[in-house]
Amino acid sequence: MPSNLNHSSLEDPALVKAAQKGDMLAFEELVARHRDKIYARCYTMMHSEDAALDVSQEAWVKAWQRLAQFQGDSTFTTWITRITINVCLDQLRKNKRQRAESIEELNEEAGGVERLMPVVTVNPTERLERGELRQKIDAALGKLSDEHRTVLVLHEFQEMEYKEIAKTVGCSIGTVMSRLFYARRKLAALLAELRNAE
Repeated sequence: MPSNLNHSSLEDPALVKAAQKGDMLAFEELVARHRDKIYARCYTMMHSEDAALDVSQEAWVKAWQRLAQFQGDSTFTTWITRITINVCLDQLRKNKRQRAESIEELNEEAGGVERLMPVVTVNPTERLERGELRQKIDAALGKLSDEHRTVLVLHEFQEMEYKEIAKTVGCSIGTVMSRLFYARRKLAALLAELRNAE
């Protein structure tokens, strides 16, 4: 279809303008361009393929609903990333509430959640398997607050710059730097704890 060819040759700002006028094909082209990046960002925050798929789809729905509000002050990528992070944080807060409730139930039923935790034994002379290290990092990341985890993930895993993170999260560069400093220190301490616990 020629209209599709036109869309694929347009820059993001032109596609956004067309989509704001109700051109669904223009929006679909934006989704096709940025879908993988948005999914990757969701996966880094959610640690689950299913959850990442759900929240990335929700982020795109929200983006379509709010497209009229997009003024072009930032790039479309920054704008959709900000929506995505907020959707992820909302879901993580919801999960945390549910997890807190289920941990309380476990405490009552089993007299302590520790007994139900899997025992991890690693030979300290062997190098950690990549999968085991990833699990340890995920476990430690899970103990950080949402704010600290977000800046750490965006900087370390997504390789975003301070300025871009500040825009995306909606805070000052100074706040990003102090959160990142705290998050790195906390993560190092948590990983050391996990190593010592073996």
